Amino acid sequence: MIVLTKHLDQAPEVTATVTLDLDTRIKSRAQVRLDDGREAGLLLPRGQVIRGGDVLCTEDGGEVVRVIAAPETVSTVYARDALLLARICYHLGNRHVPLQIEREWVRYQPDHVLDAMVMGLGAAVRTEQAAFEPEAGAYQSAPHGHHHPH
Repeated sequence: MIVLTKHLDQAPEVTATVTLDLDTRIKSRAQVRLDDGREAGLLLPRGQVIRGGDVLCTEDGGEVVRVIAAPETVSTVYARDALLLARICYHLGNRHVPLQIEREWVRYQPDHVLDAMVMGLGAAVRTEQAAFEPEAGAYQSAPHGHHHPH
């Protein structure tokens, strides 16, 4: 079995991909199946969230695997009104649920109580299939994406 033990900042050549949902990407220890069918294990430092686009490798660097965030069922709230979106984020944050926050929308794992609360605040909720990449949180250790220069 392939054992992935390290995050890489960059990889000149990727040997495989693995598509993982959020519940798997928040674990440091898990058994997974690479997209080519091979079995692999995650044996990563604790306290890190694996993000879509991250690159993981084996101890010797022989296997280099790019992570793809799997589409999953999510509730997405679209709002062009920044104040309404901020209010929605505030109330969802008070419930301590993981949130993915973007300029015109916020996304969370489906929950009918949260959906009803958001609709009560005056916004519509769409159930969608999409990658879920929530904020790491102020007190969590998580690698940030590789979307900007250091």
